Amino acid sequence: MCYDKSYLTKKLEKYAKRYGDSEEEVKFLHEQIAKLNVGPVYHVSGFDHPQVPVMIDTTKTIHLFSWGLIPFWVRSPKEAVEISHRTINARSETMFEKPAFREPARHRRCLVLVDGFFEHHHKNSKTFPFHIHFKDNSPMTMAGLWDEWKDEASGIVRRTYTVVTTRANPLMKRIHNNPKLEDGPRMPLILPKELEQDWLKPINEKADQQLIEILVQPYDETALEAFTVKRLRGKEAIGNKAEAVEPFRYPELEEQQGSLF
Repeated sequence: MCYDKSYLTKKLEKYAKRYGDSEEEVKFLHEQIAKLNVGPVYHVSGFDHPQVPVMIDTTKTIHLFSWGLIPFWVRSPKEAVEISHRTINARSETMFEKPAFREPARHRRCLVLVDGFFEHHHKNSKTFPFHIHFKDNSPMTMAGLWDEWKDEASGIVRRTYTVVTTRANPLMKRIHNNPKLEDGPRMPLILPKELEQDWLKPINEKADQQLIEILVQPYDETALEAFTVKRLRGKEAIGNKAEAVEPFRYPELEEQQGSLF
């Protein structure tokens, strides 16, 4: 799954050049990111519903949406809070079927701009957090779904999103070994740059949906790097500090880390 991530911890130029395909776009993106007034976010949990940068169309305009999707049909603020805790992730295999996701899956897909994500490895009844990111340290694009909900009483409008997940690649299978998983390890759907615009295309017919389903593939593990980091939860939690994305070794895993990687 994907419940923890980092974003906007790099220099602005890195994001602008990653998502801009011309000098004009790079300048446009650089100005947008500077105005976001967010970050750096070294670690945050989806259950805190942070504001995260996303793109929802081909204009490459960056928006800040809350993590944890609230469907447009939700009736009350209480229901909105409750459902947002259950919609941090959307399974790719069922996103066209689940009531909370089926409309966004067809009409409101987005790109989620991050630096990397965290996953916990289980051993001897303990969990050990890993940070996963690109080896070249470039920004990472996750596939997302978004929706807009309006509180009729107050008039407040909230735009929220969920991260789409898929089956794990070999690297993530070694890390995401939670024994409670009923259907095996998962990972966020990471999109290569050349497929990002395809993910954003609207679905008009069944063939379009099939194209989206084809895009749902585990990312090549050879492009990813993973290492253990300091505790993300509990009394030892490092919080939103640079150390959250720095390597930290655990004696209990020393022997196993050699076989993991």
